Amino acid sequence: MAPSTVYAASVVDDDCTFKGFALHGKIQIVESFPDIKVKIVDSFPDLKVRVVTSFADKCGEWTFVESFPNVKIQYVDSFPDLKIQIVTSYPGLP
Repeated sequence: MAPSTVYAASVVDDDCTFKGFALHGKIQIVESFPDIKVKIVDSFPDLKVRVVTSFADKCGEWTFVESFPNVKIQYVDSFPDLKIQIVTSYPGLP
C-alpha cells in the first residue's frame, strides 16, 4: 500500500472567507466579542493583509473603521483563529 500524503488545509476558504466572514472590506478592532481573533506574524500567514483607505474590495485588502464594520477582529498573542501578515503589495492568500 502506497503512503498517503497529507496536506495542511488552509483556514481561509478559496473564496477568501473565514467562517462565513469575507476577509476584505471594513474592519473594526475590538477588545471583546470579536468575529475573528487575529495574530500578526512575520512568516507563514494564513492571509496577507494590505491596509487601504478606500475600495477594500479584493481579498486581503482591509480598511479600518470605528463603526459599521463588515468584520470585527481582536488582536491576540495566543490561540488565534487567523494569522495575518501586513504587506504593502500582493495581499490575499499566500
